[in-house]
This record gives sequence, C-alpha cells and structure tokens, in this order.
Amino acid sequence: MAPTKERLHSLMHLFIACLLKLSTAAPCLPDQASSLLQLKASFIGDNLPSWQAGTDCCHHWEGVTCDMALGRVISLDLGEFDLMSNHLDPALFNLTSLRNLSLAFNDFSGALLPASGFERLTDIIHLNLSWTNFRFQIPIGIACLKNLVTIDLSGNNYGLYFEWPSFKTFMANMSNLRELYLDGVDLSSDGSTWSTRLADSVPQLQVLSLFGCYISGSIHPSFLRLRSLTTINLGYNFELTGKVPEYFSKLSSSTVLDISSNKFEGHFPTKIFQLKSLRKLDLSDNPMLSVRLTHFPAGNNLETLNLIGTNFSYDMPSSFAKLEHLKKLWLNTMDIDDKLPALISKLPLLDDLQLMGPDTKNLILSWISNITQLTHLRFDGYDFSKSIPTWIGKLTRLESLIIVDCSFSMPIPYQIGNLTKLVELKFWNCDFSEQRMPSSIGNLTKLVLLSICDCNFSGPIPSTIGNLIQLEKLVVWSSHIGGKIPKSLFALPALQVLFLLDNQLIGSLEDIPAPLSSPLREIVLRSNQLTGPIPKSFFQLTNLQSLDLDSNKLTGTIELGSIWRLRNLTHLSLGNNMIALTEKDGDTIFSHILKIQHLNLASCNLTKFPTSLEYTDTIQDLDLSNNQIEGAMPSWVWKNPLVSLNLSHNMFTTLEKSPIVQMTHLIDLDLSFNGLQGSIPIPSTPSELLILDYSNNEFSSIEPNFVGRYVRNAFSINLSKNKLSGHIPLSVCSLNNLQIMDLSHNYFSGPIPSCLMKKADLMSILRLRENKLHGVLPENIGEGCKLQTIDLNQNQIQGALPRSLANCQDLEVLDVGNNQIVDSFPSWLGTLPKLRILVLRSNQFNGTIRGLHDGYQHFTSLQIVDLASNHFSGDLHPEWFENLRAMLDNSNDVGEILEHQTNSTWRSLVYQDTIIVTFKDAALSVTKIPTAFKLIDLSNNSFEGSIPGSIGRLVSLHGLDMSHNNFTGQIPSQLHNLTRLESMDLSFNSLSGEIPQEFTSLTSLSWLNLSYNNLTGRIP
Repeated sequence: MAPTKERLHSLMHLFIACLLKLSTAAPCLPDQASSLLQLKASFIGDNLPSWQAGTDCCHHWEGVTCDMALGRVISLDLGEFDLMSNHLDPALFNLTSLRNLSLAFNDFSGALLPASGFERLTDIIHLNLSWTNFRFQIPIGIACLKNLVTIDLSGNNYGLYFEWPSFKTFMANMSNLRELYLDGVDLSSDGSTWSTRLADSVPQLQVLSLFGCYISGSIHPSFLRLRSLTTINLGYNFELTGKVPEYFSKLSSSTVLDISSNKFEGHFPTKIFQLKSLRKLDLSDNPMLSVRLTHFPAGNNLETLNLIGTNFSYDMPSSFAKLEHLKKLWLNTMDIDDKLPALISKLPLLDDLQLMGPDTKNLILSWISNITQLTHLRFDGYDFSKSIPTWIGKLTRLESLIIVDCSFSMPIPYQIGNLTKLVELKFWNCDFSEQRMPSSIGNLTKLVLLSICDCNFSGPIPSTIGNLIQLEKLVVWSSHIGGKIPKSLFALPALQVLFLLDNQLIGSLEDIPAPLSSPLREIVLRSNQLTGPIPKSFFQLTNLQSLDLDSNKLTGTIELGSIWRLRNLTHLSLGNNMIALTEKDGDTIFSHILKIQHLNLASCNLTKFPTSLEYTDTIQDLDLSNNQIEGAMPSWVWKNPLVSLNLSHNMFTTLEKSPIVQMTHLIDLDLSFNGLQGSIPIPSTPSELLILDYSNNEFSSIEPNFVGRYVRNAFSINLSKNKLSGHIPLSVCSLNNLQIMDLSHNYFSGPIPSCLMKKADLMSILRLRENKLHGVLPENIGEGCKLQTIDLNQNQIQGALPRSLANCQDLEVLDVGNNQIVDSFPSWLGTLPKLRILVLRSNQFNGTIRGLHDGYQHFTSLQIVDLASNHFSGDLHPEWFENLRAMLDNSNDVGEILEHQTNSTWRSLVYQDTIIVTFKDAALSVTKIPTAFKLIDLSNNSFEGSIPGSIGRLVSLHGLDMSHNNFTGQIPSQLHNLTRLESMDLSFNSLSGEIPQEFTSLTSLSWLNLSYNNLTGRIP
C-alpha cells in the first residue's frame, strides 16, 4: 500500500508543479485566506505558524498550493501535521477549487464527518481522511464526488460505516476511481454483495484495500471484471468463505494479494504462483485452505510469503531456489520436514523469518543459525523448556527478535546478549516460570524498543537497563515485575515512552534528572503499588503528552496549576490514589492553552469543581468520579465538547442548568450516586450513540419527550433508584438503538407499554423491578426477540405469562417474582437453551410441575430456580430434576460472573444482573451472580409425596429449600452427594424416619433446618 501512495504523492506534486509553470502568479484571494484561517482556528493549540493573516496563502503557507493564475487553493495537504480538533470546520468547504485534500494522521477526536459540505468540492480528485479519528456515518456528500481517483478512509479505529449512503449508492458514482482504501470501515450492512458492487461500479480500479471491513460471503465471479487490479487486500475479515477464485491468476499486474484471517477453503490455485509481478502473498490464518507449493517461474519477484495457519505442503524442492527475491517467509514448523530447512537456508535475500508451533515433531530449530543474514526473527508457540536455544547467539545481524506464547523453564540463554545489533526485542505472553529478567539485556545497547507483555517474570527490573542509551520505548505490561523502578531508567537519554503498568512495582518515584530537556512523551505506571508523593519534576517534562499514574498508593498534594503548565499534555490520569488536588486563583491562566483531551481525577479528594476547567475547550473525556464535590453542577460543564463525562459518586444536589442541555459530541454521561433532585437532565445531542446513567439519585420528574425528541439514539438508559413516578413515557418506543433500559426502584405506575415489548428484537436488558406497574404483560414479543434479561420483580402485574416469551431464545434471566401472576407452571420455557435464572416466587402460580415431553431436554441451563410462595401442588417427578444439566455438572467454574456484554462502535458495556434469593434463612441480594452458584427454592407451596432422590445428582447445588410443603416419607440418602451444599431447609413438612447418617459427607453445609417434621435419630 505504501509504495502506491508514495507514487501517487509524487505524481500529484508533479501535476501541481506543471500548473505552477503554466500559470501567471496571482495573490491568494481574500475569501480563500479567510477560510483557511477559520480552519486553522478550529485546531487546538499552537499550529500552522506560517498561516498568518496579511501574508499570501499561495506562496508562504505550508501545505497549501494554489492555481497561480486565479489565486484559488487547489491542494491542501495537512497530512501528518499532528493537528488536533473536535470537529471539521465547515470553512473547509469554501475551498471549492480543491483537487487534492489530505487531513491524514491528524486527530479529530471521534467527531462526526459533516453531514453536508463535501458535495461542494466537485473538482476533487484525491481525498485522504485516513487515521483522522472520525466516527460514525460516512456522509452522502462524499458519494457525490464523481471525479475522485483516490479515496482513503482507512485507519479510523473501526468507527466509520455506511448507512446513508449505502455502500451500493456510494460506489455507484465512483466510475473514475483507481484506488480505494477503506481499511476498518464497517461494510457489514452490505452483506456478501460487496464484490458485485465493486465489479459493477469501478471497472478501472487498481488498488483495493478492504482490510478488516467485516465483509462476508464468497467472491463473486463478476470480480474478474476488475482486470486492472494490482493490489488486493481482503485480510482480517474473518467471514470471507468459499474457494479462492482461480481467475486471480489472470490478474497479470497483481503485486499484492492478501486474503489472511478468513475462512477460505479448498485448494489454493497454483497458477497464482506463476504471476511474475506478484511481490506479496499472504494466505495466513485460513485453516481450511490447502496450499501446495509446486513451481515458481524463473524471474518471479515474490518478496513476502506468509503461509502460517494454512494446510501447507510442497513438492519440486528445486523451485525454492528460484525465490531469489524472497525476503520474508512465515511458516508453521509442523509443515517443515527434514529437507525444507536446507532449502530455506539457501534463499539468498531472506532476512525475515517467522515460525509458528506447536512443534509436534520435536523439530530441532538450530538450523536457523545457518541463516546468518537474518535481521528479523519471530517464534510463536514453542516450548523451549527442554531445548534452550543457545544457538540464537550466532545470529549476530538480528535487528528484531519477537518471542510469543513460548515457555522457558530454564533461564533465557545468556547468548542473547551477543545480539548487539538488536533494535527491537519483544516477549509476549510467555511462561518464564517466575524467573528474573536477564541482566544480559543490558548488553543490547542498540535497543530502541523493549516490550514484555503478559509474562510471568519475578523480581525487579535489572539495573543493567541503564546501559540502553538508545532505548526509546520500554513496555513491561502485566508481567509480575516487582521492586523499585531503577533510578537509571528515568535518566535514559533517548527514552520517550515508558509503560510499566499492571505489575507489582513498589516504593516511591525518583526525581527525573533534567526534566526540561527530557524526551519523555508518555509515562504509564498505572495499577502498581507505588507510594509516596509524585515528584515535581514529573510536572516539568516539557515534552510530556500522556501521564497515567492511576490505581497506585501515591500520596501528597498537587496543585492543578503545576499540571496546566504541561502545554503538550493530552492525557492525564491520577485517579484512584491517595492524593489531594488543590486549585489556586491563578491556575486558570494556563488552562486556556491546554491540549488536554482525557482527564481522569477520580478519587482525588476534590471538594469543589475545578474552575480552571471552565477555560479549557479541548477535553473529550472527563472523570471526576468518587470525590466529595457538593452543591450545584456548574452550567459551563455542558459547554465543553465532551464525549464522555463521569461525575458519579459525588455529592451534587442540583444542576445550574436544566433540564435540556446542549452537548453536541456527548456519548457517555454518568451522574449516578449523587443527590441530584428535580427533573432529569436531557442531553440534546446528534450523537449516534448515547449511554446515560442517572441511577441512585433523587430525581423526581422526567420530560414526556425525554427520549423521543432529544436522545433518539440512546443505547443504554439507567434511571434506577430515583423517585420517578407516573407512566413509563411512550417515547421510549421510538428508540431504535436501545439495548439496555433500567427503570427499576422507582414509582412508575400503569401498564408496561406494549410498544416497549415490541422492541424486544432490539433490546438485551429490560429491568423494571420494584415499581408500581400493573396490568397484564403484553403478548406481542416477536420471533426475533434478543432479550437476555427480563426483570419485573415486585410490581403488581396480573394475568398469565405471555407465551410469546418463548421467542426469546437468548433469554438468560427471567424474574417475575412478587407480582400477582395467575398461571400454571411455564414448562414451555424449558426449551429456552440459555435460561439460567427463573424466579416466579410470591405469585399465584398453581398446579403441578409436569409438562415433560419424551425426546426433549428441559431447563438444561438453569442454575437458579425459585418457585417459593405460590400454590404449586402434587408430587415432584424425579425426571424433572434429571433435566437440570447445569446442576448435574461438577466442573469448577468458580470466579466467572453471569454478565451480558453488548457491543457498540464506542465501547463495550458489561451488564451484571442482581437478584434476591433466600439463602441460609435470610434474604440475600446477589449483585454479581457467580455462574457456579446453584440454588433451588420450592418453599411455601403445597407439594406432596416423597422428595425425589434424583435431587442427589445435582452435585453442584449450593442451596436447597423445600420447607413449608407437605412432603412425606424419608429424607433420601442420595442427598449426601451434594458436597457443595451450604444451606438445606426441609422444615415444616411431614418427613419421617431417621436422619441419614451419610450427611457427614456434607462438609460445606453451614445451615441445616429439619425442624417441624417427624424425624428420629441424631443429627450427624
């Protein structure tokens, strides 16, 4: 991709140079200069110094090229200027003569691309918005640019997608397109038709890059019409299927073919190997794809060959000798026989070798030491416990060594210290059996990058790290490193990035020598056990852009003014320590020139809202949670271009401005756990995703059009534990993106809106417990129901359970306890494959528990069933309990929590259910439900007959309550198998006979109630 872009860049400048020679110089038109200055003003901080009012924009302004005859801007190339803004200023669209526009590698902070404006740039030929951090829908205006030859929207963190226009509409106007880069743009809405869209619309396309676009299906034969293609990148789509088209071999100009990380199958067409122009071939991670290397023609130009994760074989070994240009080779070692190492060793230009295990043949890897010209080597998935790779010291030309998912029970070979040309060293997810980091790393004095992630080392960072005078980036992440941070580390003259997060580092932080000249840009030390104050020198690092000390035990007092002096700072996280922040009147002097975007001051003992924040207009993410800020929430908060605001767990009582607040960019707002009163604040925002948490306050009213008019794109709404009353607003039914709604613990009354249940095909979580809702449950749940949790406990719901609940095939939690439901036992729910929790307690359910059908498995996933305090009667069938497969399972899944993860383009939300059960004769509120917690409560009914011995097979049961029934006969001895049982209550029945002495095996039992029966004998 890069060479093509560079060629395009050169051609573009040649084109512009020709225009300059053919034109008579004219000054920049005033309207052009004015628009450019307006655009400059939208960027944050000092930037574009050559753009000065009163100077000629056509001759002196960087990135600007004009038509010299007319004085109009025809090219604006701001690529890689490191600019930052929270929006794209519409002044840009006044430059209607633009033919080239590049904003690549600047940061627009997750802003939306303007819905209108692009359509005015009708002359544009080259458009590059790659790596700009734009999000959400691609506007229709770009689809109107019919003269486009190249378009690059790649690298925007999977935040862009097509909706209106659709991908089909977008491509229909692009007949002149030669190069299309959409890496990371979501094309999933187009399904499997993407290949026909391209074939029909862009017949002259030369470069196609759809890396990670969620495209699916097989490649349509019409794709062959794109005969001019030189680059095809379809990697990392995961759902591309079928056979690799034979006609790819007819694309005679192809230089790059990347179909990695998909589901292609069958035999890879060997004719593709005959393409002499092909330079890169990546077939990796297609496990069903059979690749047989047969013959490479003389004069082939293949430089990169990646076959890892394919079903690889080869014949005609002599053909390997013809790979005279091959530089990069990536293979599974299970595919390497005794002959192949010698062939690989003879490749004259091979300098990059990647090998992946597992090594099922116990293949000796020492042959690699014969390839002395190697500069890059990677091992993935090897056990070096039995054979230490001492031979690695012979590869003295190595510049990069990456070791992933490998095991070392023996010390890392000291010979690694011989690799004195090493620039990059990575250990990721390796098992070092708690060895210490080798001091020989200090010999690698040319290291620029050292990265150790998820490795179980022990002990401190070796002091020899101070020898790495060229080290620019050090990452030690979640690798059990302890001890103090070496003082020499902060003195490394080239160090720019220091990540030591999620380890066991202790002690205080050392002063940084010469902070004014230090190159340090990023310091991340979060999630350790660091103590003491933060040295003042940290706040004198003039180049510092990111400082994250979150979740340590740091102490002391910090003046906000010292932070605001860091003018390049964009990310600051001091939360969850024991520090105190103070603010002086003069602290606002510096804040207006800040670049800070992400500010986390959670748990920093703040008692008032920092007034200096009023003068910053750059913050996107602000977290002031878990402080002691009280009083009114200032109105100027809403004026900031915030994307995320967390003020939870404070003592706010009122809003200075309410209820409607304009927040153009808002996505995530958390005001929970305060004392806020009055009407619920309504963020009026065009954002295409909104997460609101107002729970645990004292809000008492809500605007009728709260949802439908202002927050139409809400994704999650949590209004629980307030004082809201009246009917549930019908406007909630207009929400088409809503996945989570929690209105529990309020005073809502009236019926549950039927239109709300109709939204079951969109929602995942519906929680309305502890309100005053009445009436019958709506029956209109459709077949596409996606609900995972329905919690209606403690209302006044009447009637029967709607049979349409059976459409909710993803349902895991159904809690309708403490209502007035009159129905028989819902055996028809037994077919729901994921149902884990069923709470029917305290209703008027009646009749027997039967309904088993031959050949069906019922309630196989249930872990908690609570039928207490109803009118059930009759005997219990032993077969009913034998269906409870989840309780029969004795596997140990301790530590897992029942939770639901919902995905969005902004972030994933993890929702955890809460239920109340009776356990050990007390009401127990379980806020994080362990998947291992199993309970049956059948108490306070009219069951009769004997207790089924089949209950003894439910070996993972923790609680069993069958009290207050009419059971007779003996206690089944099989219950002694319930070795995890902690609570058992069989009281208030008519049981007789002796108490089983086998109960001595119930070693986990801490609550046993057998009172009010006719039992004899002693309690074991």
